[in-house]
Amino acid sequence: MKKIAVFNHKGGVSKTTTSFSLGWALSQKGKKVLLVDTDSQCNLTLYALGIDKFDQLYTENPCDNIYTSLEPAFKSQPKLISATNCIEINKNLFLLPGHLNFTENEVQMGIAMQLSSAFGSMQNLPGAISYLIDKVSEKYHIDIVIFDMNPSLSSINEDVFICSDYFIIPCSPDLFSLLSIDSLKRVLINWERWAVQARTVFSGSTYPLPKNTPKFLGYTINDFNLSYGRPQTTFKEFMDRISNKIVHELVPALSSVNMTLDDDKYQQAYQSMKNSAKRQNIDYQDYYCLAQISNFNKLIALSNNLSKPVFELTLKDTDSDGQQRTLDWFKFLYQAFAERVLSLIKNEH
Repeated sequence: MKKIAVFNHKGGVSKTTTSFSLGWALSQKGKKVLLVDTDSQCNLTLYALGIDKFDQLYTENPCDNIYTSLEPAFKSQPKLISATNCIEINKNLFLLPGHLNFTENEVQMGIAMQLSSAFGSMQNLPGAISYLIDKVSEKYHIDIVIFDMNPSLSSINEDVFICSDYFIIPCSPDLFSLLSIDSLKRVLINWERWAVQARTVFSGSTYPLPKNTPKFLGYTINDFNLSYGRPQTTFKEFMDRISNKIVHELVPALSSVNMTLDDDKYQQAYQSMKNSAKRQNIDYQDYYCLAQISNFNKLIALSNNLSKPVFELTLKDTDSDGQQRTLDWFKFLYQAFAERVLSLIKNEH
């Protein structure tokens, strides 16, 4: 089982759309996928269930969620965390719902992550999320876990990140995404350096931290406009600048603390995608770019209303005969994205 964090502390970069769509595409490849909503705004849960089921979940028929599932640790209950019930989205895709109250755990987690201040049962908190996911994954025979994280540098985000095996950074072609890379370059390395110490400090806890180092799978570029099938000039300029910063600054920094894969693996996965694309126009700025997904326009509203990815919409859903080429294109992009991810994590330990 592999855990993938989808994270950027810059909001509005399609983290939830990326998590949901990638998870669905991977499930179509025959992988058992668990989506975990760690954002107290619960956008992933709402997207996956739709407004009616979401309302029932929280008002009429409450079920297990990430907040209640972690109560044995965060409320010091005299029992171990156990594998809770998840919601089946399709036969290979499952959801561990989020909850508004999950943000209440921030203070406790923050204190627990001050290594010299952690005491008693608080030593169990940093490893609790990982333990829960391991148990749920065993129950549902999960191959890949995807964490949809909130846009902040919170202690819970830090904990989810360091408990992951891999991470993807969604971006938009704008100035703030460009600036966020400078911040991530520092923050992610500091999180990993903290984890190096914490894995030893918390090794004797009931829920020890996993002994992994999160690896950078790549980044995505989302939500830009096209002109004659190519990104408009302004967006293209930011895409080039983001690529340059990732290739020449972020990747070398991450590599210095063993947070990247072998460079050959990135190149091979990218080249394999290009070879399989055949006549499709795929030419990303660098081989760390996993996908470039243009603006969905009105399709995103339909996607949300029907609780399925854009690439699963049909002409009947769109009520427009002229959308087939667009739907086929998005399906190709997400299938290629999923194949890239599978190629990158193959044979990784």
